[in-house]
Amino acid sequence: MPVVRDLRVLLRLRDFRRLLSVRLLSQGADGVYQVALAAYVVFSPEKQTSAAAIASAMAVLLLPYSLVGPFAGVLLDRWRRRQVLVYGNLLRALLAAATAVLMVSSVPDWLFYVSALCVTAVNRFVLAGLSAALPRVVDPQRLVLANSLSPTAGTLAATAGGGLAFLVRLVASGSDAAVVLLGAFLYLCAALTSLSMGRTLLGPDRAPAQPHLRTALVDTARDLLAAVRHLAEPRRREAAWALASMTLMRFCYGALLVLLLMLCRYTLATTPDDGLRLLGLALAVSGAGFFAAAVVTPWAVGRLGPGGWIVVCSGAATLLEPALGLPFAIGPLMAAAFVLGLITQGAKIATDTIVQSSVEDSFRGRIFSVYDVLFNVAFVGAAGVAALMLPPDGRSAVLVVLVALIYAGVAVGMARFEARGGSKGGNVSRETSPPR
Repeated sequence: MPVVRDLRVLLRLRDFRRLLSVRLLSQGADGVYQVALAAYVVFSPEKQTSAAAIASAMAVLLLPYSLVGPFAGVLLDRWRRRQVLVYGNLLRALLAAATAVLMVSSVPDWLFYVSALCVTAVNRFVLAGLSAALPRVVDPQRLVLANSLSPTAGTLAATAGGGLAFLVRLVASGSDAAVVLLGAFLYLCAALTSLSMGRTLLGPDRAPAQPHLRTALVDTARDLLAAVRHLAEPRRREAAWALASMTLMRFCYGALLVLLLMLCRYTLATTPDDGLRLLGLALAVSGAGFFAAAVVTPWAVGRLGPGGWIVVCSGAATLLEPALGLPFAIGPLMAAAFVLGLITQGAKIATDTIVQSSVEDSFRGRIFSVYDVLFNVAFVGAAGVAALMLPPDGRSAVLVVLVALIYAGVAVGMARFEARGGSKGGNVSRETSPPR
């Protein structure tokens, strides 16, 4: 099979393997850390969690960074991306260790959330840096395949990290602090692995600027306006449409995640521990969907183009999400977790490819940072909407139907754009074979 052949070629690239190793360790640690937070905040037996409480936690962790995220993107284009990976992961290791100390101490909840917020903020630097650096370690002909393997492998690593967190929590008699310390260790391993790459390998090409704070803020505002103008150019129009579509799909995913959390906590399980295990199973099934997306997407993009594949993904979600979600039963929900994992990751691979292929290298860092900010705002907004609509047991047919309508809107809008020849502007190569 051509895809298997190209995958073998891709994995023989030393620098790609090293960047992939950093992603696997980093996102594996993310999975460990996130499960520990979910167990501590949502599934603690002494806590009576509501959808509003979940939404508040998401807002505390994600929204503040969303307000400053674009400025982080400008810094990412000024700093060496390899150094961002080294120091970002090292800083997260220290902050995660601090979170573990706070979990076993009698401190106010806001102090715990501040620590978790800092880990999440640094995480956006690292993920944006990994995405922006990918075109520096693979050739353009295999960029679609690299986008299929790398982010999907990272998501699978996060899923595996979540499974490891469940195992450690079981061995450590329910100690969430022990799980967080495991995450801190994995962050440290990611930082050390980043040192195996050359300092200048991942770009950006221009020398990092070191202006005074006032000058840096002014330059940041100018650079952000330049990045928006860059994205608004006719040749980048497909990237803008893909980002908008993926943001709406992220909103849908966030709303359904809150619904699933409430169902696992109060409806589908009899105890908080049983609910946490059920949530872990759903995440594992969703991880299998991510893996399926990595296999299917290169083939689908080669025939439909990345924009066409986004249309197929959102259209399939329109039909399957209400069919599998409305019964509010374990079996259909597990099937829905797989389908949504495949659809969401498939659309994300296509979006990443469009953005990377449509924007210049000097703009990639800030545009991917804006990409992450859109993700966060959509996720927090979805949690807020879900908090208003969900009853205490999590059963809401209205929310399920609303999500299906949003998926339908994405499918129709992207299909109309593609019908007008939108893919001509992205210049995305559909060839996944090695160059002659």
